[in-house]
Amino acid sequence: MNTAKTTSADDKLSPLRVKRITAIEILTFAAIGLLLYVAHVAFIPIALALLCALILSGPVEALFKLHVPRGLSATIILLVIMGLVVGAVNLMWAPTQEWFAAAPQTVRVIKRKLNPVIKVITHVEELRSSAGSIGAAGQPAGSSAAAAADKESAPVLIIDATREVMVSLLTFTIVTLFLLAGGPPMLARMTAAFVDDLNAGHVLSIIEKVRGEVGRFYVTTAIINVALGCATTGVMMLCGMPTPYLWGILAAGLNFIPYAGSTLTLITVTLVAFVSFDGIGRVLAVAGSYLLLAMLEGQIIQPLFVGRRLKINPLLIFLALWFGGLFWGIAGVILATPALLTLKVIAEHSIGGKSVMEFLGPNNQSPDAGKTLGKLVRPMVRKPGSRG
Repeated sequence: MNTAKTTSADDKLSPLRVKRITAIEILTFAAIGLLLYVAHVAFIPIALALLCALILSGPVEALFKLHVPRGLSATIILLVIMGLVVGAVNLMWAPTQEWFAAAPQTVRVIKRKLNPVIKVITHVEELRSSAGSIGAAGQPAGSSAAAAADKESAPVLIIDATREVMVSLLTFTIVTLFLLAGGPPMLARMTAAFVDDLNAGHVLSIIEKVRGEVGRFYVTTAIINVALGCATTGVMMLCGMPTPYLWGILAAGLNFIPYAGSTLTLITVTLVAFVSFDGIGRVLAVAGSYLLLAMLEGQIIQPLFVGRRLKINPLLIFLALWFGGLFWGIAGVILATPALLTLKVIAEHSIGGKSVMEFLGPNNQSPDAGKTLGKLVRPMVRKPGSRG
């Protein structure tokens, strides 16, 4: 009886089907990746403009319903945002200059406090050098003349870098204005022209859903990050940290980068406390207080106001941040999470996108997780008499 039941159960098992990837698809993906890497100077401003238009299209469309032209509302909103950015930079400029001016003194303080560790590292380096010199004994020392490379002067490098930044900012502003002025209908017509079997109405509905979900997510996240920055400023002020509002602005800005942002802020404030204070107790107080704030924000406030519907697997976020930074630097890190969020929202509102949602979603630790994944597999019954 048990053997019959086992055989019957085995007959219902479906073999795993793996979609074959052709050489043309591999070459296509490789060509796209190479193009994005080589031509990053051209693509980065456009990608950032798309993200900015996606986030700001909500208020622009709200003003458009009040009979305010899209172009006028987009210009006003961009001017307000630029003013806020300039104000934040102006607020951070003075303390940042003070830290740069005190850099030599800071390095000396770090060397003094890390003197025991430096001695151990120096001793290990001496042993390694001695072992290398013993291994190289008896070998003729080759005299290789290093070619002197022509180095450009510092003013020329600064001018080139400033020119690239200004061109990128101008491109970003112009593309953002055009996207906001055209609105979702323009994006729908442009997308439908390059995608088969889709009409402009269907694309427009998907764009509206992506705009609503991602825009709401980033607006809520921005409010939470501002609150986190204010709380960090207050805590740093209570701990006696120098320029506390600088660390508050840093915490609010970096917290837009999941996981890596709060970690980088924790490392920064801990190093500053290590340099500024002599007692280890105050250093631990600074690090522990910010760690407590970050845990409250990440484990309680963020899930409460944002919810888990747009949560993504942390491993995929880490990989997206890694490859984004590898391809496009800071801009790639900024665009990594929005790209994953957009992909998840599109999959949520597309036919056959359930498997993509399960792939992008967070780890499900419930006992029914296996049943949920099993529903994604298309059952296939073996033919009678077939053997695996």
